[in-house]
Parts: sequence; structure tokens; C-alpha cells
Amino acid sequence: MENRKVFSSFVTAILAGGFLWSPVQADGSANPPNVLFIAIDDLNDWIGALHTHSQVKTPNIDRLAQRGTLFTNAHAQAPLCNPSRISLMTSQRPSTTGIYNLAPRHLEVESTRGLITLPRYFAMHGYRTLSTGKIFHGGVTEKEREVEFHEWGPDGGVGRRPARKLVDEPVHMGNHPLLDWGPTAEGAAARGDYHVATWAERQLEQLGRQESGPPFFLAVGFFLPHVPLYAPQEWFDLYPDDESIVLPVSPVGERDDVPDFAWKLHWYLPEPRLSWLIEHDQWRPKVRAYLATISFMDAQVGRVLDALEANGLNDDTIVVLWSDHGYHLGEKEITGKNTLWERSTRVPLIFAGPGVATGARSSRPVELLDMYPTLVELAGLPEKEGLEGISLRSQLEDADAPRERPAITTHNPGNHAVRSERWRYIRYADGSEELYDHVRDPHEWANLAANPEYAEVVADHARWLPDDTPHVPGSSSRLLVQEHGEWFWEGKRISFDELIR
Repeated sequence: MENRKVFSSFVTAILAGGFLWSPVQADGSANPPNVLFIAIDDLNDWIGALHTHSQVKTPNIDRLAQRGTLFTNAHAQAPLCNPSRISLMTSQRPSTTGIYNLAPRHLEVESTRGLITLPRYFAMHGYRTLSTGKIFHGGVTEKEREVEFHEWGPDGGVGRRPARKLVDEPVHMGNHPLLDWGPTAEGAAARGDYHVATWAERQLEQLGRQESGPPFFLAVGFFLPHVPLYAPQEWFDLYPDDESIVLPVSPVGERDDVPDFAWKLHWYLPEPRLSWLIEHDQWRPKVRAYLATISFMDAQVGRVLDALEANGLNDDTIVVLWSDHGYHLGEKEITGKNTLWERSTRVPLIFAGPGVATGARSSRPVELLDMYPTLVELAGLPEKEGLEGISLRSQLEDADAPRERPAITTHNPGNHAVRSERWRYIRYADGSEELYDHVRDPHEWANLAANPEYAEVVADHARWLPDDTPHVPGSSSRLLVQEHGEWFWEGKRISFDELIR
């Protein structure tokens, strides 16, 4: 009943504003496509179709890639949930909005609350919009429920938790309740993602029965493989519980040529360092749990894709699947995100459906904020002014079509990574730099920034560095600021005497 009331009030607002659905698109064609918008939380590039981990099992995401176009060099605009999701939903960079941290949300900031998000733009042009699970960061606020989607399903999230943590040793940066991993005794229905998929299945069944009406924009947000890494035993059974689990390669001295400033981007976090995982014999269990939760999430993606097909909606629906940022599992001696390296910024990005080449792979550098203008163009809607993303339609028709710029990731003001087809260039707020050649050094082990032979490469990438908007009022959580020449993390002065490695 509540969903119906929200939908009714939203429709009234649309009619009052003069926005009526028409079966004719802006480009003059009939039958505008539906959109299935699948979000995944904390999934790095470990999917089968990207060939990045030899054991990962993601058959459903892989079949979607075969049905469409996979971007093999896609990057988030922030290595953190809230700023990444605000960026892609508004097609504005964190360096433009000033939202770099886990707080505040976009509707809580005077300078951003007037931005028209992707689902709102589709609603303004006659689409029925529905959402379930994690699309914006964290739970949904009342204000977001009023304006962002017509209908809302379950929030998803962790689901039921064990009576006590499965990994009971206190982590060296605190014993956060989310920092846990392992198989749970309950079945799939105990997990939040299962209920998200179930709600999406039901909506697709209803939508498939409708013979007329507006096109839909259905957003489905999955929580896993975000911590805690819980899944039923059968998904853990997909991966060996022994030393044959393939661990990321993290050689001793991997950070020897990395600027010290890089530590400040992930100074003190709930996620443990690699040293803690090794000391407590938890490296293999955590990697296994990450793989298991990826496969569990993939199974839920498969249920939604099956429902799309079973209800006759495949041919009329654009599907886009993405993750909000990557995740370290020991690389560069850390776990978690909050870095400007490949493992933290590279994400799966797949488009399928009308107007998209099938079985294609594009290595062009692309950004998550490109999704907004791409979907607008594929749906034939009027061009939205003020977006910072660039439509991917050319690459969806021809995977080798050129791109006019590299991908840029930002984490707190002054810290940026620029990723081109071959190179990753990083500049930190103190001016220190990194440069990696991904043809010869895909693991980013050899920092070439100080080598004069690469000065031209550095200069060519540095020209793309954005100007920074300061932190907006209310910024907090993963907050790095400079005051009177000293750096502070979460309000506490940074001292390298206290660095946890």
C-alpha cells in the first residue's frame, strides 16, 4: 500500500510538471526500451569473463557478457561506496560535487540536492521506476523514497547474522561487526540478496504480463561481496578449503617505491592489513569467502536474468551490470578499497540488449559516470545537459571505437588516478606520483614516475587531472584533510610513528 501511495504521488508530480509518457522516443522511433540496472557492491574485477582469477565462478554474469558488450577497462570515479554511487547516478565527479566520503548523501547537500539523478530523469520522461537493494549508499532515506524512484522493494543488505562472529580474533584496527567471513548454517533465504532477487523476479513477472503502459527502469542492487562475507555452505563448497585456493600475488617490498602519502588514503580502516591476515591464518579463508560470496551473488543475478527472459522482456530491455568499485585481497599489503590502484578502481561493466553488440569486448578506458548519458541515448531520450560522462554508444556498436579521454578516479581532494589504455598515472595531494605500464607491469609493481624516460607520458596524463571542489559541509568517514600544514584522518593528526602496516 505504501508503494502505491508513493507511486501515485510521484505520478501526480510528473503530470503536474507536464511529463507524459509517449510511445514515441526523442529520436522518432517507437517502443522505448526498458532498463534493467544491476548494481553490485565491492566486486573487483574477479569475474570469469575478465579472466582475472582462475577459480572464480560467475556463469550468469559471464553469459550476460556473451549477450552484450563487456568493458575490460572500466573504472569507478571513487574507490568508496557513497561518492562512487553519487557520481554515477548524477554523472558528476567527486571533484565537482565535493562529496568524497561516506557522508553526506547528495540530497543532504545544498549544492547537489537539485541534481537530477539517472532514475529521476527517466521518470521525467515517462518511465516507471522501481528499486530494490543497494542502489544509493546504505539504507534509503525518507527524502530519497519521496523523489528517487516510484516503487521500492526490500533494502537487502547482510541478512541474518550468526549468533557470534565466525572470525573472533580482534582485528588490529578494531573489531568492526562487518569484518567477518565464512559459511553460515542458514540457507539462501537468510541472505538479503536472495530477497532482493525474489522481489525483482516478481516485478518482472508482473511487468511481463502488461500489454501496454510505460517502459520500466528497474534497479536491482546486490550487497555481496561486501563484508561480512557470509554465504551458505554450498557456495563455499565451490572452492577448495585448502592451499589450492589461488591467492593474489603480493611480493615482499611491493610498496618500496610507492610514495608514503599513499598510506594516508587508507590510514586507519576496519579492513585488516595483509600482515594481520597472515599472522592469524586468515588470508586463504578470506579469499575463499570473497570468491564464495561472488558466486552466491552471481546466482541471484542469474535469477533476475532468467526472470527477464522467462517473461518475454529480453528483446525490449537494456541490461547494464556494474560494481561501485574494486577491492584488495592482499595486493599492496592491504585489504579493502580506498586506493587509487587498479585493484581498487577497476570494475566489471556490461551492457546488453537493443543497440548493443553481442559477444564484444572493449579495452577502451571508460568510467561509471558514462552510464547515465549512455542509457539516455540508448533509450532515445532528450540529451541531458550538464553531464560529465560521455556516452558509450560508439563502443557498444564498435568495441574498438576511440575514446576522447582516459578514466579518472578520485579519493579525497588532490588525489587522482588517470587510467588510459596502457598507463596508470597517480598524483597525490602532496605532489608525489606513480606511473605504471600495464602492458609490461599489470600488477603495478614498478613505479616509473621518477624515470625521466617517461616524463612525456607523465605530462600527457597529468593534463587530465581535475580541479578539486573542497569537501562539502558534513563530510565524514574516510575523511582526509590538511590543516596548518599537517594531515588529519577522521579528525586525528597523522603520525607515521602510528602507522599500522
